[in-house]
Amino acid sequence: MEIDKVGIERHTSKQFDVELEDVRERVLKMGGLVEQQIANGVKALVDGDGGLGEDVARSDYKVNAMEVAIDEDCTRILAKRQPQAGDLRLVLAIAKTITDLERIGDEAEKIGRMAMHLAGQERPTSAFRQISQLGGHVRQMVRDALDAFARMDTDAAIAVAQHDAEVDREYEGVMRQCITFMMEDPRMIRHMLDVMWAVKALERIGDHATNIGEYVVYLVGGRDVRHLGLEELEKEANRSTRPSRG
Repeated sequence: MEIDKVGIERHTSKQFDVELEDVRERVLKMGGLVEQQIANGVKALVDGDGGLGEDVARSDYKVNAMEVAIDEDCTRILAKRQPQAGDLRLVLAIAKTITDLERIGDEAEKIGRMAMHLAGQERPTSAFRQISQLGGHVRQMVRDALDAFARMDTDAAIAVAQHDAEVDREYEGVMRQCITFMMEDPRMIRHMLDVMWAVKALERIGDHATNIGEYVVYLVGGRDVRHLGLEELEKEANRSTRPSRG
């Protein structure tokens, strides 16, 4: 048995290798679909495009179906192959990753539905400009987390967690601006509460992207780092510079 450059064990059973690689590729495909949902949801919200928002909301079933199918394959691999060490961590990390991707899809669906609801209503330009920026940063976090997963790159995974702090600051800035609009014009209260609900969905997407990065650190180093602070997470990643075989 050998370890390849990205840390996946190579087995005497080539079919096992094929199964693992197939599942990994489908996770990335699922991630690509979710990433597009985020982009379309934010665009629909910012542009007031109810039709695009409806498309985002209706497409969530595709993400759900992919999660179910990949999860079933993970269960089958566990039962049939009884993987150990790095292989076991890979299957478990995949199972956790697709759960977060499915939840990201749910948050994108919320944004799409809110875009439908807010279409045609008054749109404070400055607030929606900030939402567009926040959405772009959150989408990049998801992309970076998936790239870290694809390359099993702990440095890239840590960078996702670092960016989450920046996203949180942007989120707080948008929320403060929404509150200011409500204070200046009480007629905007209902409208801005709806906007804030969509913005909260973006912040949660950032959290899920961070989770995926933490699974990468676990996959490579073998330690659950979900409840560590950023500084501790960085130290753990530094100890996991090589794929672990045990």
